[in-house]
Amino acid sequence: MPLLRYRTHDLTALHYEKCACGRTLVRMDRILGRCDDMLIIRGVNVFPSQIEDVILKLPEYEPHFLLTVDRVNNTDTSELKVEVKDEYFTDDMATMVGLQKKLEGELRSVIGLGFKVKLVEPKGIERSEGKAKRVIDKRKFEK
Repeated sequence: MPLLRYRTHDLTALHYEKCACGRTLVRMDRILGRCDDMLIIRGVNVFPSQIEDVILKLPEYEPHFLLTVDRVNNTDTSELKVEVKDEYFTDDMATMVGLQKKLEGELRSVIGLGFKVKLVEPKGIERSEGKAKRVIDKRKFEK
């Protein structure tokens, strides 16, 4: 119910028109993310949940990632570390570069932003006990 989402800063849309099934109550779209989770990188709104959705759709990667955002020469830079599943992780550079390019292309097409992807071995990203730390923002904004 939309009432349960009141003031949680979830980003979604409400539909007031009658549904094809006959429902007349207000309907809510899928939650896109939370406005407090949103990052703006080079003018593009990026949600960690968008990155996670892309990674989960591809079978070669574990759902563990770490996005590091920094600012170099007044330009935002973003590096995404992603764990590769055991069965896809190999010493063959051509295979690993192919996996890296595949993920970079998918992220660019879905989010509209290029990320520098760095593939790491399984369990190569630190796990946390509580809420997963997925984003490190090193940018310093001047007021």
